[in-house]
Amino acid sequence: MNLKPLLLSLFLAAASLCVAPRPASAFTHVVLTGDTLASIAERYYGKIQYERILVAANLLDLEGGSSIVRGMLLEVPAVGYRRVARGETWESLAAETLGLPQRSDVLALANDSMPWLFPEEGAEIVVPYNLRVVVRPNETLIAIALRFLGDMNKAWILDRYNNLKGRGIEPGMVLLVPLSNLPLTDAGKRAAARAAESVFSESLGATLKAQRKIAQEIPLLIADVRSGRYVDAVARGSRFIASNALTEQQLARVYRELVEAYVALDAVGLARSACDEWRKREPLAVLNPVHTSPKILRACPAPKPEK
Repeated sequence: MNLKPLLLSLFLAAASLCVAPRPASAFTHVVLTGDTLASIAERYYGKIQYERILVAANLLDLEGGSSIVRGMLLEVPAVGYRRVARGETWESLAAETLGLPQRSDVLALANDSMPWLFPEEGAEIVVPYNLRVVVRPNETLIAIALRFLGDMNKAWILDRYNNLKGRGIEPGMVLLVPLSNLPLTDAGKRAAARAAESVFSESLGATLKAQRKIAQEIPLLIADVRSGRYVDAVARGSRFIASNALTEQQLARVYRELVEAYVALDAVGLARSACDEWRKREPLAVLNPVHTSPKILRACPAPKPEK
């Protein structure tokens, strides 16, 4: 028996595992009795000031702010990692890991390089965490850059990263803030490692299992909205979307419910984004003007017919 082809295939399989992106390093914390956002930030980051990141990552500043309670699940942001494969560029890596190729400058700078240089093959790079930030009233890019990047002079990064092209920002608008400076304490590293191991070791069929579980929970999301529990609806819907396990039909339903929840919370920018995502998946869907509030119709207007 000729073992060379078998050995070669095993080698290529191992090599593909080496260059595949690792699971995201963000992890979940279950709130315990006595926990505060400051204590959680100190436990995982060593800095109580990082509680502002936990607040933004978990949408706790909506509707004037939400407190945390025992048993609540919190996402703890952390950077990811990626092995560079042959022929990859900062643009191709940014498109894959950050969503757009023009974010290559942020990715390169996060790894002490420049976007016009080629990343070194086989090098492990840091992938920033995309923090979703809802713009507050009277807030500016400079203020957001200072709050989350620690430097008001980095406002240009937020402008380019979000493709604003110098346009102003408005309350309720959602901005992505790339965070590459998220050093973890030993406790944070252990928690991130446990999360990465559990994600990496998931067996085939885990996505199907997650989809079925979410299908059973979507009625709870609908009930949250119908009962006026809008903050709970946002938290539940965001968790569904973050699972990356939903079918397109499930995503359409979740985004449709989030439109109503965000409107009720006066987060018009988020409502419009949710509407866009809903209509991408159900382009022929319409809102009944008789049974839909004018605020929802304004945030999610019917698409204009093509000429």
